Amino acid sequence: MSIESPLQVLPCYKVAILHPDLGIGGAERLILDAALELGELGCRVVLYTGYHNATRCFEETLDRGRRRVSWIKVHGAWMPRQISGHFHAPFAYARALWTAAALLLIERDIDAIIVDQVSAPLVLLRLFSSIKIVFYCHYPDMLLAKRDSWSRRLYRSPLDLLEQLTTGMAHKILVNSEYTRKTFARTFKPLYRIGLQPAILYPAVGRQSTPSLEKRTTSNRSAMPSKYEICLSKHEDREYIAFSCARHANNTQII
Repeated sequence: MSIESPLQVLPCYKVAILHPDLGIGGAERLILDAALELGELGCRVVLYTGYHNATRCFEETLDRGRRRVSWIKVHGAWMPRQISGHFHAPFAYARALWTAAALLLIERDIDAIIVDQVSAPLVLLRLFSSIKIVFYCHYPDMLLAKRDSWSRRLYRSPLDLLEQLTTGMAHKILVNSEYTRKTFARTFKPLYRIGLQPAILYPAVGRQSTPSLEKRTTSNRSAMPSKYEICLSKHEDREYIAFSCARHANNTQII
């Protein structure tokens, strides 16, 4: 099964999307909107993921019976996410590889694959298929990892090398901003030297695919406080959430 639309704007391409964890978050919202918009444009879309929880997910991923829609396929959910709070990255890579293998074994006649966030599956997709691949790079994973001890540096070394090697295997790399493109250039210098430069895709999906924020907020504007701050983040230390909250505690409502 796949998303289908009576509006055949594009030729009927079959697009497979590979996403590591289809929970609730900005990356998940973006990839889901992209899948839905591709379906509206006439593409047949399947989304493969390593995890999806029907009790904690976006409504579009469920049918009327509150079951997962048929075009979303889950493979690899049996794998642990970590062991005693450790080894998140290796398990995420292993799950992504398993999901990619399932995609190659099950799906037929795929015209393009969109790989989101984790680059490790690119090696399988390039070795065992000739399908065109787009990799959407949110931010280099190696820059988010801590290296405050020799053991952490040793642990991250093979993972960083894998990310360096696999990221360049995509036929096309996309980022969402000039900032991310420059970060990519500084992080993956060997790729940049051989001319592999990501393209900026912004906005990632058409603005018409989402209800207008202005329309939704105008009717409730009178009920909103005169001063407020909207914080959209992953709540990482570098974003100074605590400082921002303290600075605005006296005259700001944090949403």
